[in-house]
Amino acid sequence: MTAKNPLAAVKDKFGDKKSLVAAIEKLAGEELWLGRTSKDKGLAHVSNAKLLRLHAVFSTVKEKFGTRAKLIDAIAGLEKRTKDDGYKAHIGAYPVPRLWDLFQTIEKRAAHAAKKVAASTKPAAKKPAEKKPVAKKPAAKKTAAKTSKK
Repeated sequence: MTAKNPLAAVKDKFGDKKSLVAAIEKLAGEELWLGRTSKDKGLAHVSNAKLLRLHAVFSTVKEKFGTRAKLIDAIAGLEKRTKDDGYKAHIGAYPVPRLWDLFQTIEKRAAHAAKKVAASTKPAAKKPAEKKPVAKKPAAKKTAAKTSKK
């Protein structure tokens, strides 16, 4: 089964682009949104694919964290930089989709590191005793007498 194109997905889920834009604006609010859109154009001129991704990211972040500040705190916690206000201010300038991607990357990296640590602390399974290879004696050098026929 092939994936639907963005226009078909918008029509299936929201009916039209205006209702998708309204849903994103409702989700974004002051808690999640950084006002970086053009005042003249707004979200109505953004592509359907980007709008669908924005809606998915905002709804996930809103459900899991509630606000940008909590997402930033979670990222700092995973990085073990909870007291680093400079780092928090730096990533605080990122938009929510970038923060969400950063959170997923750090979470995946932390899970991989934990799995690696768990694997290294497990006692190694005993292997059957291996036979040591028998060292061969070096072959005696043969001195070949060269005979020349004249």
